[in-house]
Amino acid sequence: MSVAPSPPGSGSATTTAAPTLRSGSLGTADIAFFVVSAAAPLTVMAGVAPLAILLGGIGAPVGYLLAGITLAVFAVGFNTMSRHVRSGGAFYAYVTRGLGRPAGMGAALLALVGYSGMEIGLYGLLATATQGTVHALAGTDIPWLPVSLAGLLLVGYGGYRSIGFGAKILGVLLAAETGILVLLAAGVLVKGGARGLSLAFFAPGHVLVPGVVAVLALAFAAFTGFESTVIYRREARDPARTVPRATYLAVGFLGLFYAFIVWIVIQAFGDAQVVAAAGADPAGLFFSAITTYVGAWAADLMHVLIVTSVLASLLALHNAINRYGLALAEEGILPKALARVHPRHNSPYLAGIAQTVLGAVVVLAFATAGADPYGQLLLWVNTPGMLGLLALQLLAALAVPCYFRRVSHQEGAWRTVVAPIVAAGLLATALVLVVTLLDLFTAASTAVNTVLAAIVPVVFLAGLAHARRLRRTRPDIYANFAAEPSIDTDN
Repeated sequence: MSVAPSPPGSGSATTTAAPTLRSGSLGTADIAFFVVSAAAPLTVMAGVAPLAILLGGIGAPVGYLLAGITLAVFAVGFNTMSRHVRSGGAFYAYVTRGLGRPAGMGAALLALVGYSGMEIGLYGLLATATQGTVHALAGTDIPWLPVSLAGLLLVGYGGYRSIGFGAKILGVLLAAETGILVLLAAGVLVKGGARGLSLAFFAPGHVLVPGVVAVLALAFAAFTGFESTVIYRREARDPARTVPRATYLAVGFLGLFYAFIVWIVIQAFGDAQVVAAAGADPAGLFFSAITTYVGAWAADLMHVLIVTSVLASLLALHNAINRYGLALAEEGILPKALARVHPRHNSPYLAGIAQTVLGAVVVLAFATAGADPYGQLLLWVNTPGMLGLLALQLLAALAVPCYFRRVSHQEGAWRTVVAPIVAAGLLATALVLVVTLLDLFTAASTAVNTVLAAIVPVVFLAGLAHARRLRRTRPDIYANFAAEPSIDTDN
């Protein structure tokens, strides 16, 4: 059979397919590396756990266990939804299917603001952590802005490269930051702690104390980012199995590891002395413990690894944001140019460049205003991001029973009704706790905290308004928002 030649000017008879994300690149461990790295376990423990001990006493480990259990219950419905909704939009796709397109659009904007706030704020922490490390090791003070800008370039390059490259980097960095905490634990266990090992933290008298509410708020914030497993669905091997396994692995590891390490540092000082030690020097609590039980060299290494822990978190969050940007550009919500994928690295590189530019603009604006990199860039930008992600988790939990009520399925009631409703109630409580105790996270005035907390509902309402406008002006975009992919991404 002959083939007619192409008309003049029509180009070749064959076309080259546009590059896409590299499917089958990530296994369970790879995805878990991304989401656990986003939580920055070493930074959370050394930087926040002393405050949890100061507020909640020796019962603080229970707060991390309770937060982990709550999020594990949330993961039941979340993972069940992932088997039925294959859109690259993850959170906003789930909310769209369960609560409708306007709520889904609000969730999409919340995801962008939430993950962007989490990442950009961390450039302030990167600067102060690096300053602290250089001062501790070399006795030299360095300016913070060059450190933040260098971090932006480094993280931007990591996002530009392939997802496999990022997974390898995060695997090494995560092993290092958890390894130094395991080393501390080994030293404390071998030497029997300050006064012998104790399990008194389980006693109701130590758990049911006024400060436990504050500990729970801090503990929920420590898990931020674990739910981003579903963002990597298009790049996962056998995503129907890989994504749920990675989600359970991440939340299980974080909950148990956090509780164990907080218990370890309590044992390092003793049940009766640890609260006083945390109050006297909260920033140095972990460094003092590892110096006593392992050696001064380990404290120096911990300083360095806190910097790499923040870098790992930045890279993980950057990759997550890039994929949300890609999905929304493909939807027609963001400029189509952001949907371009690198032909060799198969990364959403233009979305990554846009995020890096946005980060640079925010960092430079804070620097120009003379803002403090920790007290303002980190806390003021990071806090709305954290609240936005908690709100997203709540919306996703509410969406699960609404979705399964309308479709035929063979899932059980525990997965589709009971667990999601229980999780929604617990997450709503957590969100209220965090908002009520926002001064713990910001150390700011009531007026500043009110503005920071108001960002989340304002962004969600802006999404609702944008959905109404799209339905009127671009009905095709609105009708196809969060639609299922045309090909089976699970194969």
